[in-house]
Amino acid sequence: MLNKYPLWKNLLVIFVVLVAALYALPNIYGEDPAVQISADRNATIDASTMDRVRNTLDSVGIEPKSVSLENEQLLVRLNSDNEQLKARETILDSLGDDYIVALNLAPATPEWLKSLGAQPMKLGLDLRGGVHFLMEIDMDEAMSKIVDGMKDTVRAELREERIRYSAVRVDDTAVEVELRNDEAYQQAAQYLDNRYQGYVLVEDEENRTLRLEMSEQKIVETRDYAVDQNITIMRNRVNELGVAEPVIQRQGSNRIVVELPGVQDTARAKEILGATATLEFRMVDTENDVRDAQNGRVPFGSELLPMRDGPQQLLKEDVILTGDHIVNAGVGYDEYNRPQVNITLDGAGGNKMSLATKDNVGKPMATVFIEYEATEERDSEGNLQFTKSAEVINVATVQSRLGSSFRITGVGANEAQNLALLLRAGALIAPIQIVEERTVGPSLGQQNIDSGIQAIFWGFVLVLAFMVVYYKKFGLVANAALATNLILIIGVMSMIPGATLTLPGMAGIVLTVGMAVDANVLIFERIREEIKAKRSPQQAIHHGYDSALSTIADANVTTLIAALILFAIGNGPIKGFAITLAIGIITSMFTAIVGTRAIVNSVWGGKRLSKLSI
Repeated sequence: MLNKYPLWKNLLVIFVVLVAALYALPNIYGEDPAVQISADRNATIDASTMDRVRNTLDSVGIEPKSVSLENEQLLVRLNSDNEQLKARETILDSLGDDYIVALNLAPATPEWLKSLGAQPMKLGLDLRGGVHFLMEIDMDEAMSKIVDGMKDTVRAELREERIRYSAVRVDDTAVEVELRNDEAYQQAAQYLDNRYQGYVLVEDEENRTLRLEMSEQKIVETRDYAVDQNITIMRNRVNELGVAEPVIQRQGSNRIVVELPGVQDTARAKEILGATATLEFRMVDTENDVRDAQNGRVPFGSELLPMRDGPQQLLKEDVILTGDHIVNAGVGYDEYNRPQVNITLDGAGGNKMSLATKDNVGKPMATVFIEYEATEERDSEGNLQFTKSAEVINVATVQSRLGSSFRITGVGANEAQNLALLLRAGALIAPIQIVEERTVGPSLGQQNIDSGIQAIFWGFVLVLAFMVVYYKKFGLVANAALATNLILIIGVMSMIPGATLTLPGMAGIVLTVGMAVDANVLIFERIREEIKAKRSPQQAIHHGYDSALSTIADANVTTLIAALILFAIGNGPIKGFAITLAIGIITSMFTAIVGTRAIVNSVWGGKRLSKLSI
């Protein structure tokens, strides 16, 4: 029988629409203004903190919707924006500097929807609000790290070649090697000449000194590498924060722009993005007395460093391993329920750790935590100056030869979380400083949302009116498909983890509304042509859909290809537009071809008809 769907196909259409509607439902509940409270390394969040917050809010007459402990953070939901601002100031004054109190917007999705995994759409910076950071890289430190790595390489290779040297040191952008005798000088000159790409060998036979100096091209390449590497690590850190569709791009020679839509906890974002924390593993100097070092007599090749919650430690300057070789880091707990960071190294890092600990079983090894902090000073070239701070967080005796997996202890719960996150994301090749910070408020974003919704609404209404006037009852079918198409777009956008709705994305939705009705126009016009060709109403419907299918598919596939290209090569607003356009094309094809056909078949299919209202 013509124009009849089997039962399973009708049920499939209904199922798809209901699932999309279910996952689109959280978007109607909106968000609650909230205050998010987290602790730094000197404090903890527990039940007593929750009671303290409740009492503080009661004292100023604020009745919160809820106060909950989630992921070692307190989330206080409030009734209005005014209460949110007042609550933040009050809680901040009460808890002090050991806690981070930030504004937030918490989804008001019911628990039964959350249990199904349904969440509202993620909104971009222009709709949701968020933060904009401009970060500056310390290029001097980047160059220093590269040259220090070259120094270690040269020293290791000279030892392997059994070439005797007096010292290997760094001088600005060069590595200087001082040889012990003329024979060693000749061997080293022959060995090092043209060995390292980008380095020029300068010989000083009189002083038995060789210099490996960076070429100008190598300096430029190193600076570009530092920026590109920091951008990559920033992306990893943003992924760890769970921010969808961030904008991370280079600006000038030493700056990076980061835009994080929907982020209200700016303190947390700054802490993670701006942190330059990394680890160094060094052996403890047991051959010299730490008391002599404390009195100012630090032996050559060693360094005196403070220890967190302990006495100063005398360490060897030679670094066994840095955080650059860490590929994974996670938080765990030992047999006494104390937090620890479980570390996994790459192949090269595992080999280095294995070689270093092979001959040091039974000796203490220290884990050094290093941070860079910006000062207010700048050099003659206008670059920010940074200070390096290092502290020993753990000293442990090497029980056996270590490999690619081991653990560090001696850190608090919150610090273990942050340290694991930073190490997973990677250590920045050079310290950075946030030189500009802008916050886009939710109110401005709401204005953009209202404008976008108005555009969609009026476009939708005008299309609906035209279809009803021009195609009569079949126009009503097309209108039902359009409404369903909007539900499908919202539902799919809510289901896809990385999909973010931006203002250009709303323009993409308006465009897909027009494209969806275009497919129905093609089908309905073909049906009219078939009726004019004296076919029966049932045959006209059948041939109209079949003949229009290839045209609709060709038109939509070519547009889909363009959307995919925009998504692949674009960023920020362009990607936002491409996402909604691609999703809208797919859903519009489903509703225009399958959805309307199901309705038409249900209303007119299998009946004796003398004419069609089209």
